[in-house]
Amino acid sequence: MGSEQPSGIHQTILVVAVAAAALIGSVSGAVGAVLMTGAINGTDLVARMGGTPPGVAATDRRIVQMIEEESASISVVDAVAPSVVSVVIRKTWGAVQAEEMNSDFFDPMWAPPPADLPPDTDPSELVEIGGGSGFFMSDDGYIVTNRHVVSDLDATYAVVTNDGVELPATVVARDAFLDIAVLDVAGDGYPVATLGDSDRIRIGQTVIAIGNTLSEYRNTVTKGVVSGINRSVLAGDEYGSDEEIERAIQTDAAINPGNSGGPLINLLGEVIGINAAVSYDGQSVGFAIPVNDAKKIVDDIRQFGRIVRPWLGVRYLEVDAPLAEEEHLSVEYGVLVTYGYDRETEPAVAPGSPAEKAGLREGDVILSVNGQRLDDHDTLGTTISQYDPGETVTLRIARGDDGFDAKVTLEELTAE
Repeated sequence: MGSEQPSGIHQTILVVAVAAAALIGSVSGAVGAVLMTGAINGTDLVARMGGTPPGVAATDRRIVQMIEEESASISVVDAVAPSVVSVVIRKTWGAVQAEEMNSDFFDPMWAPPPADLPPDTDPSELVEIGGGSGFFMSDDGYIVTNRHVVSDLDATYAVVTNDGVELPATVVARDAFLDIAVLDVAGDGYPVATLGDSDRIRIGQTVIAIGNTLSEYRNTVTKGVVSGINRSVLAGDEYGSDEEIERAIQTDAAINPGNSGGPLINLLGEVIGINAAVSYDGQSVGFAIPVNDAKKIVDDIRQFGRIVRPWLGVRYLEVDAPLAEEEHLSVEYGVLVTYGYDRETEPAVAPGSPAEKAGLREGDVILSVNGQRLDDHDTLGTTISQYDPGETVTLRIARGDDGFDAKVTLEELTAE
């Protein structure tokens, strides 16, 4: 029994497997260069192996698929990495010392100061206190990152490009609703990331995250899949400020502190998300902001010099079956117009708002906007954001057992 030779088909499979291993091994010093330049593909591999032997097509296809996927990953990283930057956060040593003295050591958000400096360090000297990531969205120096990366109004910011050049950066916009900010650096001709369509992503598709991991390891690359879409998560900063990210992309590609603001890309080399948050309650649970939400922000800044947001003027809760039962509502979808923590300071309908002018009241349920039904995918916030200030939209309202349409002319959201 021990001296028997493998049957013909098994012998062929073994030969093919060894040949493939030999091919990969012989060019492992060259495989990276060969594959990155696209000099070998699946068809070439099969040809070099003398065609597909009978009965081993499935094995060969798996080998080809593996090599082509590796090649695709390497190629897209090479293409996108030049557009990725590391964001450097600095403050004066005096300010850092003052914050350390005023910090509560037992506060879970407390963070230690930078490494010890000489006792005679000038209080006005800038020291690095943290960092994040970002990427160029225009060749004239606009960089997208997370708002929580650049939330400190007293800090100064710089970016380090892929080739190690540091550039002073100015924060030109911090979005009040999304965890997105825009930086600007002087000059032009910067490498720009290609933007994809985040509305077309699918659960299970391969994605790659690039960023300044732990604010120390620039352009770290991690790979995974889209684990979920349309998640609702909170992204916060060390100062206790946070925003809800609607329609977030969930991924198991590792997103670590410092990765915030970096791109999440597909295998076409297109940015489909902006890495924003990681769950500390689980492993490999990260979240990214859909890139489509950032496109309008950059367009607004280029056109108006500011972020232009439409304003409706209501606070609300998304309606589901439990809420409908609790509040005795006649519908189980839409949003319930309701006050915040305090009815006096956080009313359901803002005084003087477009909603008040249109006659909306606390307790109303908004069912749709221009016929677009509101649900956990098409939320009120994301739906209204598709319109511009000055546009008139029709809201379908449920008030008790009655239903009616209300026309609302949106206004521009201002700081006031």
